[in-house]
Amino acid sequence: MNSEQSDVFSRRFSFIFSVLTIVAITITLRSTNNMIVTTIPTFSKLFFHFSNVSVGEITALTYATTFISTSLVNPRLRSVARRRAFVLSVIGMDAALIFLSLSGGYTIWAIAAFSGVAFGIVFPNLITSASIQGDHRAQMRLLAIYSVSLSLSLVIGPSIETYLLPVIGYRLLFIAFLPLSLLATAVAPFVRFPSGGGELGGRGTLKNKSLHSALISISIYNIPFAAITAFLVIYAQQNYGISSGLAYSAFIVFFSSSFLTRLTIAIRPLGNLFPPLVISAVLTALSLILVPFMPSFVLFLVIMVLLGIPHGSIFPVTTMIIARGTDVSERNAANSYFMAYNNILFMIVPVIFGYISSTIGFHIDFIILGVISACFTAVLVVRYWKTGLVHTS
Repeated sequence: MNSEQSDVFSRRFSFIFSVLTIVAITITLRSTNNMIVTTIPTFSKLFFHFSNVSVGEITALTYATTFISTSLVNPRLRSVARRRAFVLSVIGMDAALIFLSLSGGYTIWAIAAFSGVAFGIVFPNLITSASIQGDHRAQMRLLAIYSVSLSLSLVIGPSIETYLLPVIGYRLLFIAFLPLSLLATAVAPFVRFPSGGGELGGRGTLKNKSLHSALISISIYNIPFAAITAFLVIYAQQNYGISSGLAYSAFIVFFSSSFLTRLTIAIRPLGNLFPPLVISAVLTALSLILVPFMPSFVLFLVIMVLLGIPHGSIFPVTTMIIARGTDVSERNAANSYFMAYNNILFMIVPVIFGYISSTIGFHIDFIILGVISACFTAVLVVRYWKTGLVHTS
């Protein structure tokens, strides 16, 4: 084998190793993370009799501490220190599951806050790891594979919960997810971080226009998704008079639709990002407005399938916008601020949604969310239609 063949083999092996690592740790961590953030609200309401406002507040607390670690800690850590923080945060998720199974009405607030800190370190670094591998094409492929892994985890996690919850109850459910979390702990040391130094951690990255377009794009979907995460099960139970296990199955069809969308993007990578972005935005707004008019749970599931399509497309598109429009040296800071913004949404929206639902009801809430998505879509079109920031191949 000559040196050229050796280099090709080395690059292929490196890429395959990166794929296996990203897929394994993303599926395990995101399954666990999603179970925690979607179960704490319902667990708090059923066991500790939290009001809708308190449900929104504890969800907001989780994302508030995530925001702190994502925006104030992670961007300032250089690669070596960030790797250590990453591994410790993954171990922290193991501990959180154990603590949740033993929690009470007061301690659950502290555990939610602790979990948020760990989440804030873990997920920006997974995106960065996927976006620094190999050449430009390999990076786009890995980001798509990372997004597919996210969606697959969001099918696996709810499926496990739907099956186990009626059998073992909420407290043992947290322990049932511990093996997945422990597998992530075993894989964590193999996640790749940037080498060679020279990373930018300052606020100068906030001026990047590609980051701006990514933030506007993700707002179209993550504002309603923040509300859906906290209140979907509660809404389905109250509106259709079904059990919590059956209500939770809405997440299965939702994330299955998202997974298929992201798989399509991974198989056929996007060139021009603008058309699929606008189509997804319009589908989001229309589906949300239709939610209150669904007379049965079956038709409600149809809407969840439709909402799963933009959930599957908008996130990978926004990460690609950042990867295409930033240098490797500012990639960690850009991804950290991107995730921090999402945490702000998940911190604020559940509280507002919970308050509105307590005063005027869930139905009007969904219509308002649809209108907000439509407004952000209009801003995206007006500001970036001619700039090329979301068109770049």
